[in-house]
Amino acid sequence: MIRKIALTGGIATGKTYVASRMREAGIPMVDADLLAREVVTPGSPALAAIRKRFGPDAVRRDGTMDRVRVAQIVFKDKRARLDLEATIHPAVIKAINEFFAALPKRTPFAVADIPLVYETGREKEFDAVVVVACPREMQLQRLMERNKLSKEDAEKRLAAQLPIDQKVKKATYVINNVGSFEDTNAQVDDLIKKLTAK
Repeated sequence: MIRKIALTGGIATGKTYVASRMREAGIPMVDADLLAREVVTPGSPALAAIRKRFGPDAVRRDGTMDRVRVAQIVFKDKRARLDLEATIHPAVIKAINEFFAALPKRTPFAVADIPLVYETGREKEFDAVVVVACPREMQLQRLMERNKLSKEDAEKRLAAQLPIDQKVKKATYVINNVGSFEDTNAQVDDLIKKLTAK
């Protein structure tokens, strides 16, 4: 049996860096965010549902989803966020299951990069969950710098996710992304060895 591993973290904890490091090491990976983008391509049923729920402004002139506009709505309104997730998640889940099913049987493990694995209650579908973490203050600072957000907007985005310390408590494995790239790389390499050996 191929072990199914979920990779998660919080916004701006460094999960993308850890995912790229795993990919470079040749680990088979699927990215839920990428799948979520594919689900809402122009002409898709999901995009039509989003337009119906969020109005014509949710879709740009070129027929693609206006991510910025939709993000502004869903980070302010929990009901709207849940409606968006209910539209996108079923198709993403289906695609992730197809990814695992298509892997060669001798693959020791594969990773699904899922930012909202705990928020959507899907952790039970995986053999282990890896959480990439850093202190909340560092997370807030990185988010403000990276996305050019005010402190208030950054706080709203963090509030839309389960707090990072709670994710750490639930995790099977934790990668503490507070030091140098070398330090993070060493933790990732060590984790890959552990998962390959199991």
